[in-house]
Amino acid sequence: MFERFRAKIKSIFTSRKIDEAFFEELEDTLIEGDLGARLTDEVIETLRAEAKAERATTVEDLQKLMKQILSPYVKAGDTNLVPGGLNVFLVLGVNGVGKTTSIAKMASWYRQEGSKVLLAAADTFRAAAVDQLDIHAKRLDMRIVKQSTGSDPGAVVYDALTTALAQGDDLILADTAGRMHNKENLMKELQKIDKIIAGRGIPRERYKKLIVIDATTGQNGLSQALLFNSAVQLDGVILSKYDSAAKGGALVQIGQQLGLPILFTMTGETYADIHPFDKEEFLDALVGMGD
Repeated sequence: MFERFRAKIKSIFTSRKIDEAFFEELEDTLIEGDLGARLTDEVIETLRAEAKAERATTVEDLQKLMKQILSPYVKAGDTNLVPGGLNVFLVLGVNGVGKTTSIAKMASWYRQEGSKVLLAAADTFRAAAVDQLDIHAKRLDMRIVKQSTGSDPGAVVYDALTTALAQGDDLILADTAGRMHNKENLMKELQKIDKIIAGRGIPRERYKKLIVIDATTGQNGLSQALLFNSAVQLDGVILSKYDSAAKGGALVQIGQQLGLPILFTMTGETYADIHPFDKEEFLDALVGMGD
């Protein structure tokens, strides 16, 4: 998990004494790690003050203080479905972040948890997106609702809701477009789908709008979250490509600015490469603690 960034942070905490140069190097590294200049400045100033107040004298003390400072910005989401009725996950994200593959992994994960899952191919803007989700459905031997390329995405979601409610499904995982002719059209389309789901009587606690973010993209991930949240209020984050190339700082910014929890991390190519987000592990890595 973002080993390169973790190694650099760890080297700062272990290779020098605690002085002004230490704080300056730590500040530079956090900015490079996509924590952002403003949030980094706040973290460093708070760390200075806390270190003085707590009389922290060792690197271990500073790492623990820094973890405490960052902790309120990082949340682990509840991956459990609400029992007794249909749950709907509207899965959002720009093209290329691994959205459709993440949906397939979640479908496999929830089925292994004993849930009855239906896929909805509502990214009708791209033929490849419908085909890709259909391939995953066949591999997983899972039901899918789809229509031809160019069909109304809202109609696909409506049909999926009708089918799922009739069949007693536990979860719909709906793919959505990551790009249309322009940003305004995309946002209007997502808002329309949002209204269709609400209009079918799905209670708010059973309906989550989740954005898939490529964990290696840094600041772009924050920009994407802000954009989609402005169209349909997001409920959580799915992290794809959560490997050694990821830095992690942008996830703290997303938590700070939007308060969004992280539900899952995707770490590989197989359907089994999905894990509920581990907040403690993430924070330990971010401050260079642990192995």
